[in-house]
Amino acid sequence: MDISVGSGLNPDEPLAIQLSGQPPKGAHPFPRPLEASKLTYAFTKEPRNVPEEAVANASDESVCTDHMITAQWNSREGWGIPELKPYGPLSLLPTASCLHYATECFEGMKVYRGIDGKLRLFRPERNASRLRSSASRIALPDFDPEELYKLIIALVSVDCPKWLPKPKSFLYLRPTMIGTQPQLHVRAPKQALLYIIMSFVPRVDEELGSLRLMTSPENMVRAWAGGFGHAKVGANYGPSVLAFQDAFQKGLNQVLWLYGPDGQCTEAGGSNFLVVWRRKDGVKELITAPLEDQLILDGVTRRSCIDLARERLSSELTVTEHKFTISELLEAAAEGRLMESFSVGTMYAVCPVSKIFHRGHDVEIPMGREGKGGPITLQMKEWLNDIVYGREEHQWGVVVPDSG
Repeated sequence: MDISVGSGLNPDEPLAIQLSGQPPKGAHPFPRPLEASKLTYAFTKEPRNVPEEAVANASDESVCTDHMITAQWNSREGWGIPELKPYGPLSLLPTASCLHYATECFEGMKVYRGIDGKLRLFRPERNASRLRSSASRIALPDFDPEELYKLIIALVSVDCPKWLPKPKSFLYLRPTMIGTQPQLHVRAPKQALLYIIMSFVPRVDEELGSLRLMTSPENMVRAWAGGFGHAKVGANYGPSVLAFQDAFQKGLNQVLWLYGPDGQCTEAGGSNFLVVWRRKDGVKELITAPLEDQLILDGVTRRSCIDLARERLSSELTVTEHKFTISELLEAAAEGRLMESFSVGTMYAVCPVSKIFHRGHDVEIPMGREGKGGPITLQMKEWLNDIVYGREEHQWGVVVPDSG
C-alpha cells in the first residue's frame, strides 16, 4: 500500500489508526479551539516601575509591560488554556522550528490613551484577521480572530491603567505566533506558541520629520509575485536590513523597494508607499501599489487612508490601487506633476516622503508650505489622530475597558 507523500496517508502515524478513521491515541477527537473565555490570570509579584517614554525608548532593548499572554498549541489536542502571566523569557529547545525554518509571524498595532482618558485600539479586527492569514501562509495553526482580539483586550485592560496613564500617548502591541516543535525537519510544526506582549516604541514619524528614500539595489527585491510579501512574517524583514544599512550610510533613512524590470514602486521599508500626482490627463490622483499580486502588505493604515480619501476627498482626487513605476514617478517630478508622497504603517503612522535617491540622482518631493508634508499627507495624519485619540467618535476607534 502506498504511504508516500501525496498518498493522503501520514507515514508518521500508525497505518491501522489512519485506515480506521479514528483519531490517534491520546488525541482530542475535535482539536480544541482558541478560547479567550478560559484565560487564567497569574499577576506578577515583582511589578516594575514605569519609565518615562524617552528613557524607555533610549534603551537597547524593548521595555515591555508587566504581563504577557501565552497559549500553547499542538496538533493532537489543539489549543491549550491561554495564560496571562508575568512578562519574561520563553522556553525553547535549540531545535525549535521557528529558529531554523522561519515558522513565525506577528502583528503590529497600538493602544492609545485618548484626550478623554479612554483607551482605544484602531481597527483591531483587521490585525487579528491578518495574523490568521499570515499563520496560514507558513502552515501555523488556525484560530478564530475574535478570540485573539479578546485576549488582546485582556492584556490591555490589565496593564494599561499603570503603563499608559497619560493622554495622547500609546503603547505597541505585538501578537506573535511561532512554531516550537523541536525537530530539524522542514514540515508544518506540530507544536506552536501564541503570545502577546506590549512595549514602548519611539514616535518614529516625529523623530524623522520626513522619509528620505533610496531605491532598492538592482540585485535585491523585498518580495516577489507568488511569494509572501503580503504576509507579516519575519522572513520579509531580516533580509531587507542590508539595503537599509546602505541607505543609512548614504544619509538616507529607508529603502523604496522596486520590483520587476520596469521598477514598480512597492513599499518604503516595511511600510506602504503612496503618491499624490497629477496625471497627464490632468486628473489629481492618490496612487498606491495593488494587493492582487501579493507583493505588499495589506496595511491597516494604508486601507484606512484609502477609505478616508474615497469617502471624504472624492471631489478633490481619484484614489487608485494600481502598479506604477519609478520611471513614471521621475517623469512626473520632471514635469512638475508630482505633488506629494507619504509612507504609512503602524510604526510610522503617516510620514511624509521628502526625497527619493535613485541611481545617483535626487528627486525632491514637495513638502507643503511649512515643510511638514503636503496637504493630503497632513490631512490623513490629522484624521487618523483624531480617531485614535478620541477627538472624533468613529467606529474604527474601539474603546477598551480600563480595569484600573
